[in-house]
Amino acid sequence: MSRLLIRLAIGAIFAVFGMFNYFTNVSENPITGEQQRVQLSPEQEIVIGRQSAPQMAAQHGNLYPDQTLQDYVDEVGNRVVQNSIAKNSAYPFDFHLLRDPQTINAFALPGGQVFVTAALLSKLNSEAQLAGVLGHEVGHVIGRHGAEHLAKQQLGSALVNAVGVAASDRPESGRQAAILAQAVNQMVNLKYGREDELESDRLGFKFMTEAGYNPVGIVELMKILDSARGDAGGQPEFMSTHPNPGNRIEQLISIINQTYPNGVPAQLQQNQDRFARIVGPRL
Repeated sequence: MSRLLIRLAIGAIFAVFGMFNYFTNVSENPITGEQQRVQLSPEQEIVIGRQSAPQMAAQHGNLYPDQTLQDYVDEVGNRVVQNSIAKNSAYPFDFHLLRDPQTINAFALPGGQVFVTAALLSKLNSEAQLAGVLGHEVGHVIGRHGAEHLAKQQLGSALVNAVGVAASDRPESGRQAAILAQAVNQMVNLKYGREDELESDRLGFKFMTEAGYNPVGIVELMKILDSARGDAGGQPEFMSTHPNPGNRIEQLISIINQTYPNGVPAQLQQNQDRFARIVGPRL
């Protein structure tokens, strides 16, 4: 009985420590002003992103073998970052075009690693739409959504470990619980929720317009993705890893109308011809 009580006490300490660590680690996002529960510093996010990037790329056939296209994605992504408030973040953004010709997707790892598949790029028809994709993913990084999810998963890991310790007097069980928790924490399967998506839509709109792109591009992007649902391949993977909150197109149109009540300024670019000239012959 005494051994059981000791295990329960140790398990309770694990649980209390995990919950205390989660609920007391609060910091203000310098770009959004949001109070967030995160346990990683920006420097740690950068390390995690860079370490995970090769694995993420390998799952999608590695990089697309055309330097001109990769340079173009870099150019648009860097324009979105360097000409918007996103440049004030601590993250060194890297943009990657993946070879995958079937998975319609884009995603971002903590710390600034942003990916877009060739399948998604092939669905677009303007530079503004590409800026919308990349701006949205930059929004996930700036919003620290991955770090927030990791903090929640670490809390879950602490509770799993607590149960493992309390449930068995064998050290192997505690280690098995830790391995299980690590598997749950894999960032490659990260899926965002409604609030994360809405915030990234708003941030993506802000970043792309500050960089001189027409925000109609991000609305067109959502329509393209929505229409792809009826293709033979089924729902685009983008809609799986970025759950559709139902009225995102309407929300974006509302933001555009509120921001530009007299119409979108003519100087904001779509660059359809340039996009077709660079991307068209290579995909």
